[in-house]
Amino acid sequence: MFTQKRILIAGAILAGVAVGMGAFGAHALKPLLQENGRVDTFELATRYHFYHAFQLLVLGALYPTFYSRFWRASAWMSVVGIGLFSGSLYVMAIFNTTRVALITPLGGVCFLAAWTLMAFAIYRNQSKG
Repeated sequence: MFTQKRILIAGAILAGVAVGMGAFGAHALKPLLQENGRVDTFELATRYHFYHAFQLLVLGALYPTFYSRFWRASAWMSVVGIGLFSGSLYVMAIFNTTRVALITPLGGVCFLAAWTLMAFAIYRNQSKG
């Protein structure tokens, strides 16, 4: 089960990994990414990776207020989206392949689901405010 603590830990770890991937791409992988013409692909992967790691931190921080199955599902969709969307873009950029290209839109759908579930949980919340 995705508890507040686990969501916060996942967000923090995934944000750290996003920073690491960004640095790795900007330095160690830069010549390879330039040779493959995939710098933009790698940067897109890193950007969306970080956006959704940040979403996890927000989900964790607001967990006590908006706790519901929709809130937890939003966290799961964000994690899965990072793996599918950013992960497939990382693979495409590093290995200069399109074999995983069909996975990327599935990750995008997970991201859309994560934000929709978050909005729905906020809408359904019964607290005053």
